[in-house]
Amino acid sequence: MASSRLRHCLHCGLMLAFVLGFEAYSGAFRLSEFAYDEINPWVEYGYLLTVLLYMVRLLTFLALPQVLFNILGLVVYNTFPEKVVLKGSPLLAPFVCVRVVTRGDYPELVRANTLRNMNTCLAAGMENFMVEVVTDRAVHLAKHARLREVVVPSSYQTKSGALFKARALQYSLEDDVNMLQATDWVVHLDEETLLTESAVRGVLNFVMDGSHKFGQGLITYANENVVNWATTLADSFRVSDDMGKVRFQFKYFHKPLFSWKGSYVVTQLDAERKVSFDNGMDGSVAEDCYFAMMAFQEGYSFDFIEGEMWEKSPFTFWDFLQQRKRWMQGIWLVVHSRAIALRYKAMLSLSIYAWVTMPVATSNIILAYYWPLPMPQLLDILSALIGAACLYMYVFGVMKSFSLYRMGYARLLLCIVGALCTVPLNVTIENVAVIWGLFGSKHHFYVVNKVVKGSRHEAHTV
Repeated sequence: MASSRLRHCLHCGLMLAFVLGFEAYSGAFRLSEFAYDEINPWVEYGYLLTVLLYMVRLLTFLALPQVLFNILGLVVYNTFPEKVVLKGSPLLAPFVCVRVVTRGDYPELVRANTLRNMNTCLAAGMENFMVEVVTDRAVHLAKHARLREVVVPSSYQTKSGALFKARALQYSLEDDVNMLQATDWVVHLDEETLLTESAVRGVLNFVMDGSHKFGQGLITYANENVVNWATTLADSFRVSDDMGKVRFQFKYFHKPLFSWKGSYVVTQLDAERKVSFDNGMDGSVAEDCYFAMMAFQEGYSFDFIEGEMWEKSPFTFWDFLQQRKRWMQGIWLVVHSRAIALRYKAMLSLSIYAWVTMPVATSNIILAYYWPLPMPQLLDILSALIGAACLYMYVFGVMKSFSLYRMGYARLLLCIVGALCTVPLNVTIENVAVIWGLFGSKHHFYVVNKVVKGSRHEAHTV
């Protein structure tokens, strides 16, 4: 089996070849002038249309910062690290609470995953820990010294009126509910998130080091039984995003410049309580993003945690759409919140506006055909770089999610082709989510249902 470093070098070589090939195919690398370079759009199309066409063309570059972060994260740091090794004795590690937040709609799933995660912690050698479920409706966990169930009273209200998951998270921090010490740590999971032994060891290394109060690691979506291959392959982009942008911002800058996601979140309790989830309605739709920006603003540092956790992609295209819509709306509310200074959310603002203008930006595919524009070659190269990097993230996401040893070259190649084939579908869903999200109510929290027919366990994610 190829070594870790060799696999990373092969990935970097493939990425370089993919980008250069895309640049050449798109015509960004050109030694002679194209026919449209001699077009004078101000004469051919008129002043107003020309200005509009250039504005639409330049919208593409809103995505450039996050694309560069993704490239750096996928190149600078080893993308195929060896197994996580404990750097100290688990007996000396601080206390860790694995906290799951749920509405309680699927109690059997919660009970099963809670026991499974507890056993994973034990198998990985974790000693000082408990698993806590914070739920709106009782799920009736098994009686065990390491398990705790916290039911949020229907009468409970936060000071700012926070709702949904933020409300439950804040309830767990109240003085008469919290059982943890200020120096204890919390691992936040969604109800369908599964720990792995590598992730547990990564968490132990992170909390024993203690240099940073907040951390996050990689989540993959193609483990065990794949329910919907299209949405799972589409989510390969998210795997690359974790290994690229998220990892680079945390390992190099130790700041959530582009925010983070709501699961596989590790926090020290004292810092979490000071930042708080009680951030009103604007902080209730994407409570994870709002929390990260507030922690950033208050000067806390972040780091990337080695080891991966497992989740499932949405089982239906409808839920896939609803999930993206809620994310877009939640981040939109964060970016436009007056409680967060612009200098802390500047990169996130570019990211959300790149997302929001996606329907207009993707129209360049048609506009460039009917109304070609002469552009400086550097801009053409950067534009092609954005497209190539985004497409390659699907390729890498598949390579990171699926085991070559288990699948073989033929099936892995088929998955890569399949992931690239989902790009038009993904872009279409993202565009619909943007348009619907911009004009729909933004203070709505849609819970994505995940029901496996014929299975004993049902799942949903948020």
